[in-house]
Amino acid sequence: MTSSSAPAVRENGTGTPLVLLHAFPLPARMWEVQLERVPGPAGDDARVIAPDQRGFGTAPLGDLPPSLDTAADDLADLLDALGVERAVLAGLSMGGYVAMAFARRHPGRLAGLVLADTKATTDTDAARANRERIAAAVLERGSVELLIEEQTAEKLLAPGTDPELTDAVRRMIAEADPAAVAWAQRAMAARPDSLDELAALDVPAAVIVGELDTVTPLSEARMMAEALSDAELTVIPAVGHLSSLEAPETFNTAVRALLKRVK
Repeated sequence: MTSSSAPAVRENGTGTPLVLLHAFPLPARMWEVQLERVPGPAGDDARVIAPDQRGFGTAPLGDLPPSLDTAADDLADLLDALGVERAVLAGLSMGGYVAMAFARRHPGRLAGLVLADTKATTDTDAARANRERIAAAVLERGSVELLIEEQTAEKLLAPGTDPELTDAVRRMIAEADPAAVAWAQRAMAARPDSLDELAALDVPAAVIVGELDTVTPLSEARMMAEALSDAELTVIPAVGHLSSLEAPETFNTAVRALLKRVK
C-alpha cells in the first residue's frame, strides 16, 4: 500500500477510482481491510482511496464553519490533487452524508455511489439537540472522553461483537480531536434531506446496511434504495452500524458488485 502525495490519504491498487469516506468519529484507518482487499489479487480491480476527513486522523480541521458542503468540496480538491476526474464514492454513516453532499455539489464527478449505514433524511429535533449537547460538552472538557463514557463504540456495533473489534473501535474514537468532533456534529445536524438528489442521480448505486443497525436502520436504507434509480440493497445479517468492520467480506463483495456495474 502506498501513500499518495496528497495529505492525509492512503491508497492502494489501480483501476476504477473508489473513494472510501469514513464514519464519525473514526479516521480513515477504519478502511484497512477494504484498502487491502478490494483492489483484488492483482491489484487492478480498483484504485482504492481512503482520505481522513477534515479534522480526523491526520487531516487538519482548518477554520471554516461546520458544513458537509465544505467536506464535499474538500473531496473535490483531493480528486483534483490525485488527478481523478470521476470516482465511485463509498460513504459509511457520516461518510454517506458527505457522499450525498458531493453528489449534490459535484454530480458530474460521480461514477457510482455506495451508501452504507447512513440515511438521506434530516435529523429529528431530538437528534439535533443531542449533537449540540455532545459538541458543546467535548469542547468544554477539551476531551472526547464523553464518547467513551456514553459507550459510543458499543452503540455502533451489534450486541456480541468480538471484544477485540470493540476495543479497536474504542481506541479510534479516543484518538478523535474534540474540535473535530464538535465540528462534525454541527455539520451533520445542519444537513438537508437528500432523497430528491438521490432520485436525480443516474449512476449505479449500492445501499448496504447492517441488519441490527439501530443508528441508521433498515427502514432508512430502503428509502434510499427506492429513491435511487439503479440501486441494489444489501442487508448484512447480525451486524450493526459499522458493517464494513463487522462483516468486511460481505461488505467488500457488495462493493465489488457495484464496481462491475460502473461504466
